Amino acid sequence: MPSSRTGLLLDVDGPIASPTTRTVPPQIINDLLTLAAAGWPVVFNTGRSDQFIQEQVLAPMLAAGIPEGVRFFAICEKGAAWFSFDGTGAGEVLVDLDLALSLSFGDDIRDLVEEKYAHMMFFDETKRAMVSVEQSLSASSADYLRAQKLFDADAFDILHSHDMGACRLAREEPDSSGNIDYRIDPTIISSDIESVRVGKDLGAERALKLLAPFTEIPLRWRTVGDSRTDYAMADYLHEHGYGVAHVDVRPSDGVPATPYPVLTEGNLINEAAGAAFLARCVASLEGPPVERPAP
Repeated sequence: MPSSRTGLLLDVDGPIASPTTRTVPPQIINDLLTLAAAGWPVVFNTGRSDQFIQEQVLAPMLAAGIPEGVRFFAICEKGAAWFSFDGTGAGEVLVDLDLALSLSFGDDIRDLVEEKYAHMMFFDETKRAMVSVEQSLSASSADYLRAQKLFDADAFDILHSHDMGACRLAREEPDSSGNIDYRIDPTIISSDIESVRVGKDLGAERALKLLAPFTEIPLRWRTVGDSRTDYAMADYLHEHGYGVAHVDVRPSDGVPATPYPVLTEGNLINEAAGAAFLARCVASLEGPPVERPAP
């Protein structure tokens, strides 16, 4: 695996940031800086907001020292917003307003959370296009996941009251008719209400466009994620002729059949698995890595 021509397309929650603390371990920050300095294009492809990336990824990288000439890219809100950053800080945040939900809908979701679910979740004020709620750090995972199902049902009702179009849960089978406009995408710590046009595949498409003015696009990629929707990154790259393997840091959710390799880190999950993968990438700078296929 030639180190200078391998790209990294990384989900943030799970493989990079701990779903428990919502912070990024220092070793991951250091390894990402090492890989980027060695010529690896590093792109974050996340449902998180640009503010989260600036606080939890950019800030510790600046504190550690981003080498001169190194630039990172962040695709946020599953492709609806994006920016780049280097040792001078963050560049302009761009937003595709065609993908943004209405402010009045967001206001109603905020009111819903405050009135019924404030003990379990909070409204994410940092999103620019999608509408999201997130598990409170004080709530247990089991309690939150029970409340999440009730919240998702209430959010459906609010969507319908705004006459915004058809909506579905992301965990349901896609509607082949193409008549769905919005979806509610529940994760283990959040629910995102979003246009069906956003997704990790859109993020991958934007990543390639952002990289193109700065570097030759690598032919070989590693995508990293913790949910089934993250496989869309590798799907997009594979369909467009790139060599790709997907690293699944929570394979217990089920590893789908894919035309490309799926890698895991043994019994490690979430940021521990992400850290182990990145450490092997750093080690590969002096020799080919030993990659572990999914069981």
